[in-house]
Amino acid sequence: MSNRITQLFNIQYPIIQAGMIWCSGWKLASAVSNAGGLGLIGAGSMYPDTLREHIRKCKAATNKPFGVNVPLLYPDLDEHFKIIMEEKVPVVVTSAGNPKTWTKILQENGSKVIHVVSNVKFARKCEEAGVDAIVAEGFEAGGHNGREETTTFCLIPLVRQAVNLPLIAAGGIANGAGIFGALALGADGVQVGSRFVASVESSAHPSFKDRVVAAQEGDTELSLKQLTPVRLLKNKFYQDVKEAELRGASNLELAELLGSRRAKHGMYEGDLDEGELEIGQIAALVNDIKPAGEIVHEMWQEFLAAKAKFCGEW
Repeated sequence: MSNRITQLFNIQYPIIQAGMIWCSGWKLASAVSNAGGLGLIGAGSMYPDTLREHIRKCKAATNKPFGVNVPLLYPDLDEHFKIIMEEKVPVVVTSAGNPKTWTKILQENGSKVIHVVSNVKFARKCEEAGVDAIVAEGFEAGGHNGREETTTFCLIPLVRQAVNLPLIAAGGIANGAGIFGALALGADGVQVGSRFVASVESSAHPSFKDRVVAAQEGDTELSLKQLTPVRLLKNKFYQDVKEAELRGASNLELAELLGSRRAKHGMYEGDLDEGELEIGQIAALVNDIKPAGEIVHEMWQEFLAAKAKFCGEW
């Protein structure tokens, strides 16, 4: 397929693997890129030296374009971006912050810049900031989410109407039919997270991968809304947060309950009771663990089948 996303990033398929904390290291990113998508390293869970190591290993494992996702609310930003620029990373995805801060600097260094938004207001700000593309992420997505709780099905056409930039849909996409639906709504490509958590190359703990595969409809919920909304699998930690919120716990108490290592304990170390388990609603459709390259090719074949079926019927 040749469209604005494949041409912009010089990739075969308009499929971008989300840069998820504790799940998206160089093995996953390089596998997706080698398969024709765009793999992303998730810098949010990495110290600067660790990020440099992952970038260099990714370069050694693929000669295809790849990128790094950097949440702008995390520490060590200056050092992270210094490394990204020194290593000449082709694509940078920024999120959870102001796109104006780093976009021009990164572009002048040769990187394409994508910014993640959850509403039309920030999509327009991205266009003003001059980013190369936008990820519009719906309420279904795992991890940190927008306060508006706008679903992907509503968000994509709203953003498409508001801006002219290449548009990537995220949230609730795990198969080829989802790609077809996203493109029909006005997107130029998709970003996929939860499906790639359950991949062989994902750095998620095997117990977390198994829990994702076992997830059913209704097993996730948006939590910690007073602090920063995040979609979690329901477990003991989730229940503790819910009970605290129902009795009117302060932001300070919720922050203390969250602590500083919950996500690592859950997703990377496999503590399924006390850990923070970030995953999207679409986990209910994820039924197995496969190599990332196989997931990319399978999704594309499903997309082609959906396109042939529905366009033929219409």
